[in-house]
Amino acid sequence: MLLSIRMLLMCLHFMLAGVLGVLLGICRPFNPDNSRLCARLYAWPSRWILGYKLKTEVGPLMDKPQSCVVIANHQSNYDLFVFGNVVPRRTVCIGKKSLKWVPLFGQLFWLAGNVLIDRGNAQKARKSMLTTTRTLQEKDTSIWVFPEGTRNLGKTLLPFKKGAFQMAITAGVPIVPVCVSTYSQHLQLNRWHSADIQIRSLPAIPTAGLTLDDIPRLMEQCHEQMRECIEAMDRELLSQQNRHVPPMAGGNATASNPNQ
Repeated sequence: MLLSIRMLLMCLHFMLAGVLGVLLGICRPFNPDNSRLCARLYAWPSRWILGYKLKTEVGPLMDKPQSCVVIANHQSNYDLFVFGNVVPRRTVCIGKKSLKWVPLFGQLFWLAGNVLIDRGNAQKARKSMLTTTRTLQEKDTSIWVFPEGTRNLGKTLLPFKKGAFQMAITAGVPIVPVCVSTYSQHLQLNRWHSADIQIRSLPAIPTAGLTLDDIPRLMEQCHEQMRECIEAMDRELLSQQNRHVPPMAGGNATASNPNQ
C-alpha cells in the first residue's frame, strides 16, 4: 500500500516539477544554473516522498573550481532524485539525445542548457563533445558526467568510458569525483524509512600537463578512488545498521527452533 502511494506521489511530483522546470527554462533559457535549480525541484520533495535519509559530505564539490568535469557513479533512474540534492552552481549534464522526447523532462533538460549527445552518430557525438569542451574553457561552467555510460543497477562500478577524461584533459580542467553509496538494491519503498544513503565527493584531480596518452592512467586512478569510496560508505552504513539491530530474546546470536 505504501509503495503504491509513493509511486503515485512520485508521478505527480515528476509532472509538477517538469512544468515548473519548463517555465524556469522559458524565463531564462539555456542558463547554466537552471540545471541546479531544476535538480533541487526534483530532489528535495522526493526525499520526503521516498522516505530515505541522506548524509552528504561534498565540500570538494561545493568548493570546486569554476570549471571542472564532475564524474559520478550511476545506479538507477532514482539518481536524478538523489544526486539532485548536491548539484553545484553552473553545472550542466551530458545525456543521451533520446531524453529530449521524454514529456516535460526532455524539454526541461534541453532548456536548462544540458548537452544532448546522439550516441548512434559518431560524427555528431564528436561535435557535441567539442562544443562541451569549449563550454568548459570559455563559459565558467562545469559538466556532470556518468562515465560508466549506463546504469550499474547497484552492482560493482562498471568500466569507465573515456569521453569525460578526454574533455577534461583537452580543456585543461580538473576532475571532481562524486560517489553515492550502494542504495538501489536496498531501497525498500514499502517501509516508512526506505534507506540510508550517503553522497561523498573526493578532492579534485588536476589534469594540467596531461596529454591524451594519459587517459588510461587517469581513468584507472579515478575508478580506483571511486570504488574505494563507495565500498567505504557501504561498510559505514552496514555498521550503522548492525548497531541498530535489536538483540534477540535471551541474548542468543542465533534463532532457536520452537519445535525442539
